[in-house]
Amino acid sequence: MQSYWKEINILLEQVAEQENENIEYASKLMVDRIKKGGIIQLFGCGHSHLLAQEAYYRAGGLVPVAPITLEPLMLHKGALTSSQNEKDPTFIGQNKDQISFEPNDILIVISTSGRNPAPIDMAYLGKEAGILVISLQSLLYSDQEGRHASGKRLEEVVDIVLNTHVPVGDGLLSNKGLQYGPASTVVGAALLNALICQVIVEISKEAEEMPVFKSANLSDSHLHNEALMEKYKNRIDFN
Repeated sequence: MQSYWKEINILLEQVAEQENENIEYASKLMVDRIKKGGIIQLFGCGHSHLLAQEAYYRAGGLVPVAPITLEPLMLHKGALTSSQNEKDPTFIGQNKDQISFEPNDILIVISTSGRNPAPIDMAYLGKEAGILVISLQSLLYSDQEGRHASGKRLEEVVDIVLNTHVPVGDGLLSNKGLQYGPASTVVGAALLNALICQVIVEISKEAEEMPVFKSANLSDSHLHNEALMEKYKNRIDFN
């Protein structure tokens, strides 16, 4: 237990130090697009989709945020099914009708390994739509061959990479030849929320009204949240 606390804190400090510049750069580009009516769309498969959900309808988080929800890629439809679909080179193409980008949107593709077809195909869709595409991934996997038909890996397709620095295999600890103590969700959530916090800081420099959710457990939150959701209801399903 203590070993995990130690190693995860070391990794979080490393990410905080080394990704600060990328976070600041990305946040400025994102704010420019949000001001013009864009929203942040997040995509991930399996456990990576948990991070896409983390940022959605979140107390203390941005309102203009939506996960791209393709259920066959999600764990509740079966872990093996999700994993197989992530590697299927035809899956995103077959489900394009469920994906919609508008000119000022931002796409964040979450994939620790950055090598499977579905996340890469989603990044390509974002690029084809002309929107800002950001990845949340570990570049320590960069020597792992991409499985996409193009031969490219995720970092070769996107505009900006936010590097989680998670070790290959995900686990921070080892025992009897096995890794354990996964880091990707903890570090990914921290990095994603750091990015969103910086976006909020940038918005606050110019705007009086902040598109930030209050906790539904606060007595004064109802009217505040409803007014903000009204602005985005045509783009985001909050029901």
